[in-house]
Amino acid sequence: MANLIINGGRKLHGTLRTNSAKNSAVAILCATAMIKGKTTLSEVPRIEEVNRIIEILVSLGLKIRWSAKHKLEIINNGHLLPQKINRESFLQTRSALLLMAALSASFKKFSLPKSGGCKLGKRTVSPYILALNYLGIKVKQSLNTYTISYEKKRGVEFTMYEQSDTGTENTIMAAVLTPGKTIMHLASTNYMVQDLIVFLQRAGAKIKMDDGTIIINGVKKLQAVKDYPIMPDPIESMAFISLAVTTKSHLKITRCPIDFLRLELEKLKVMGQKFNISHLHISQNKHFKLVDIEIFPSQLRALDDKLHPQTYPGLNIDNLPLFVPILTQAKGATLVHDWIYENRAIYYTELSHLGADIMLHDAHRVTVTGPTKLKPNNMICPPALRPSINILIAMLAASGKSILKNSYAIDRGYENLAARLNKVGAHIEVQES
Repeated sequence: MANLIINGGRKLHGTLRTNSAKNSAVAILCATAMIKGKTTLSEVPRIEEVNRIIEILVSLGLKIRWSAKHKLEIINNGHLLPQKINRESFLQTRSALLLMAALSASFKKFSLPKSGGCKLGKRTVSPYILALNYLGIKVKQSLNTYTISYEKKRGVEFTMYEQSDTGTENTIMAAVLTPGKTIMHLASTNYMVQDLIVFLQRAGAKIKMDDGTIIINGVKKLQAVKDYPIMPDPIESMAFISLAVTTKSHLKITRCPIDFLRLELEKLKVMGQKFNISHLHISQNKHFKLVDIEIFPSQLRALDDKLHPQTYPGLNIDNLPLFVPILTQAKGATLVHDWIYENRAIYYTELSHLGADIMLHDAHRVTVTGPTKLKPNNMICPPALRPSINILIAMLAASGKSILKNSYAIDRGYENLAARLNKVGAHIEVQES
């Protein structure tokens, strides 16, 4: 694991390119376990979360190689061995639960370990289990294992127990090769779900989205996809926006998926943040609207209303934490209500070690009061991606030398981040430990 030595307080300038979406990449990679032949993915982020999924898929029997810096070739010969799954890698990523559905395309009964990922308190898998049950797929839990089995899968109409992104993806993957018509009401249509749907459509799946309803007509098999570019990551776009706003820097962030940032930008506009949005252009996979966003140094005021996440098209669950560094620089007090996760709000208080004025009310709510002058300090990354990037942003805004230890949590979702930020004026030294 690496330590980051940060000399903060510098104004940043220039352009940051939004890389491809972590949450899209891991779902689409898991889907390749359902598709025989050679599939090629481009614009794949070189991040630790992707590395863990690749390790898992290789252990199952897929052949995977990087044919270019961000291009993957995946060969599935149909001979998969779930009993040989890489448990160590599986336990490091919650995304691996998508294999519940992907492997049900080949096996009527198999087992998977219980997965890990960000440490955010208890995280339910009920949406996965209940939705798969409607399709005829049973999931039984023991202390350390899920056992997935079915006798006969069937298309059916049902309502998702929760608008879970990963639960929706899991159900879509199970339904595309299930006979008959599946209609999912109150399904997530968040960015990674849409990216997965477009990929599966290219593979021959018959899927339609109608607001919060997803309609799937099952097919007998899927075809290998010659070249599918992963979409840009709206959460990375928002991280760079947060960085620019918190450090009061003039930065341009390119390739921002605007339909998944509209409410975030509206909140910032009401706070007094100045920015310009370019004309629309279309993503490489021809599905998503992209813009470039130019951020200018601004004087911010706290919002009168609380900030809280919502399912799409609301304020993105993973973008909510990225407002916390911003709020440290806004005049007034803002209540942040992170109702999704049990413990994530507790991590927000870590910024108090850098001079932030944050009051914890309970496991879900904090009040952030600003503006405050952030100060340097030495800290350890919490075991969660978004709270870790918050600390890095605050350290870059704090004048002086900070050390952020054990940066694996950041490397899970951001590729070569220190070098990219150094190109726009940051001063970050990566020290391997």
